[in-house]
Amino acid sequence: MELFSHEYYMNEALKQAKYAFEEGEIPVGAVIVSNNRIIARAYNQTEKLHDVTAHAEMLAITSAANSLGAKYLTDCKMYVTLEPCQMCAGALFWAQISELHFGASDPKRGFMKVNSKALHPKTKISTGILAEQSESLLNEFFNKLRK
Repeated sequence: MELFSHEYYMNEALKQAKYAFEEGEIPVGAVIVSNNRIIARAYNQTEKLHDVTAHAEMLAITSAANSLGAKYLTDCKMYVTLEPCQMCAGALFWAQISELHFGASDPKRGFMKVNSKALHPKTKISTGILAEQSESLLNEFFNKLRK
């Protein structure tokens, strides 16, 4: 039984994306849920950490694995504000995440365009959850950056 809705968890991911925005990072946020409880929260920190791999998804995977004391996230759900890139999809494949829910699509760099089979075959995917809010935050960030 779901304790909270997909929208509730995506709102939590959006809060993380707003932290990224405030720090001048591309505003992407992620949370990982296990047994109806958020066990990991993360946002993009590539600038802050000087690390191109410090995407919200990657940081959330590491945090969730540490929380569980296990490398596989087979009973976990990730909520992320933007469609994961190929690198993050690969990490989600190896972590064997059971569900991926994302908000905005990324037609340029999203894994679905590059390789729609990048995730583990058992991973369930849903898209478009609070997509407008996610897209709005990204558009605001890039419009501000271009000025």
